[in-house]
Amino acid sequence: MQISSKEVFFLISLITIIFLIAPLFMIAYVSLYNRRKKKHNEETESLKKAFENELLRSQMEVQEQTLKTVASDLHDNIGQLLGLTIITLSSININDPAKAKEKIAAAEDLAKRSVKELRALSRLLDGEELISRGLIGAIAFELDWLEKSQLFKIRYHSSVKTLPAKAGKETIIFRLFQETLHNIIRHAKALEIIINLEFINDLLILSIADDGIGFNFTEIKKLHKGMGLQNIQKRVAMIGGTVSFDTAPGTGTKTTITIPY
Repeated sequence: MQISSKEVFFLISLITIIFLIAPLFMIAYVSLYNRRKKKHNEETESLKKAFENELLRSQMEVQEQTLKTVASDLHDNIGQLLGLTIITLSSININDPAKAKEKIAAAEDLAKRSVKELRALSRLLDGEELISRGLIGAIAFELDWLEKSQLFKIRYHSSVKTLPAKAGKETIIFRLFQETLHNIIRHAKALEIIINLEFINDLLILSIADDGIGFNFTEIKKLHKGMGLQNIQKRVAMIGGTVSFDTAPGTGTKTTITIPY
């Protein structure tokens, strides 16, 4: 079967067009791939910077909250201990050796307690001291200070013994914990706070509940008064987690934070 000259010309033309178009497609594909890769790298870098900024902000807020705790404890606890020490020493009657000895012993005990509290405060002044304990230890340490105020009944349960070391995540989670506690102290009018920490299927689940006045979550968002809640939602999302607020007026509030770990 003979091939006509027209068919030969058509085949040559088709092959020529294919050879001309193929490189154009290849160039277009490579260009599109490079643009997507550049966009992905820019998004990754942007997320990395956002996380670093959020981590820095969280660290500063942990330190700020720590300083507030130190100031409060200096005034309410150590100030009282030292005041009692002064009163005890000034009431000593050297003409009554037996009672004088008793009061000196009491003053010595008060002074020792003051030194112990000051040492604890000096450790607390270093914001990294809390996180160096690990998230579990930092939460327990924070609750110890809160319990000292005797304003709340604290119930804390943790089934978690150890966690993989993720310092950046731990700092943000701890700040979320502090922020939630701060909201309870300021707004909830609660008497009891219940904290539960679990680690299930590579998920860290932190729940913080109170028996306070609660609130209407939808209404708060509509009135744009829930900036603190939105801040918590934003931070949780930044570390790949979720947060839920179970609350209603008069029923207290339960905040549950779930973080992939």
